[in-house]
Amino acid sequence: MAARPPVHRGLADRLRDGLPRLVLAPSFALILVFVYGFIIWTLTLSFTTSRILPVYSFAGFDAYIRLWSQPNWHMALGNLAIFGILYMSACIAIGLLLAILLDQRIRGEGVLRPIFLYPMALSFVVTGTAWKWFLNPGLGLENTMRNLGWESFTFDWLVNKDMAIYTIVIAGVWQASGFVMAMFLAGLRGIDSEIIKAAQIDGASTVSIYRRIILPLLRPVFLSALIVLAHMAIKSYDLVIALTGGGPGNATELPSTFMYSYTFTRNQMAVGSASAVMMLMGIAAIIVPYLYSELREKDR
Repeated sequence: MAARPPVHRGLADRLRDGLPRLVLAPSFALILVFVYGFIIWTLTLSFTTSRILPVYSFAGFDAYIRLWSQPNWHMALGNLAIFGILYMSACIAIGLLLAILLDQRIRGEGVLRPIFLYPMALSFVVTGTAWKWFLNPGLGLENTMRNLGWESFTFDWLVNKDMAIYTIVIAGVWQASGFVMAMFLAGLRGIDSEIIKAAQIDGASTVSIYRRIILPLLRPVFLSALIVLAHMAIKSYDLVIALTGGGPGNATELPSTFMYSYTFTRNQMAVGSASAVMMLMGIAAIIVPYLYSELREKDR
C-alpha cells in the first residue's frame, strides 16, 4: 500500500488549539507578577533594613529578630490561636449539624439553604460593621434588652479587652457556618444510600450509622473545610478592622493587622514584611501536607 500523504494542519486548526493558551496567557502573566512576584519581593524586603520605603541593603535576619521581640506580635499570635481554634471548631460543628438536619429532607429546605448561605455572600467589612452595631452596648443588644425592662442585662464584650476577641469569633462563625454547611451537605448527598440501607437492615442505630459510616466517609470534606477555614482565619483583616479596629487597645490584634500597622503606620516595612512571610509559612504549613496527602491518595 502506498503511504498516505502527511496531513497539513490549516491555520484554523492551529488557532483553535492555541486559543485557550492565548486567552489564559494574560491571566497567567498577571498571577505570575502580582502574586508570586510580590511574594518574592516581600521575602526580599524582610531581609533588608527597609522602613518607610524599600531599601535593598541586606540585613540578614534582623527583621525577624525584631519581629519576635515585639510583645504585640506575641499577643497577635495568641489571639490568632484563640480565634482560629474557636472559629474552625464552631464553624465545623454548626455546619455539620445544619447539614445533617437539612439532609433529612425537611420541609422548607429550599428556603433554609439560601438563608444559611446568605451571610457568606456579604463582605467581611459589612459583617464586621453589622455586628459592631449589634454588639455596641449603647446601641445594640444591651441597650435593647434594657429598654425592654431587663435593667441588669450586660453584654459589653465589644469594649471589654478580655472578651473582645470572642466578638470576632461570633461574627466569623455567623458568616462562615453556612458555607461549611453547604460543603457537608454536598458530601452527605454524595454518600451511597445503599450502604446506609444495608446498615439499617443489620440493625444499626442512627447514631452508630453516623459515627461508624457517614462521618468517616466525610473525611475529605472535614479536611477541605479545615483548610479553607484555617486560611481565612490566618489572613483575617477586614473583619477585625470593621468590628474592633484591633482594640480596645490592641486586645484583638491579629498577625494580619500587625503586618499592616507595622508596614504602613509605624514605618517598619522590613518587620511588616517578616510578619507577612511568617503568615505565608503558616498557611503553607497547613496546605502543603494536605496537598501531599491528596496526591498520595490519587497515586494509590
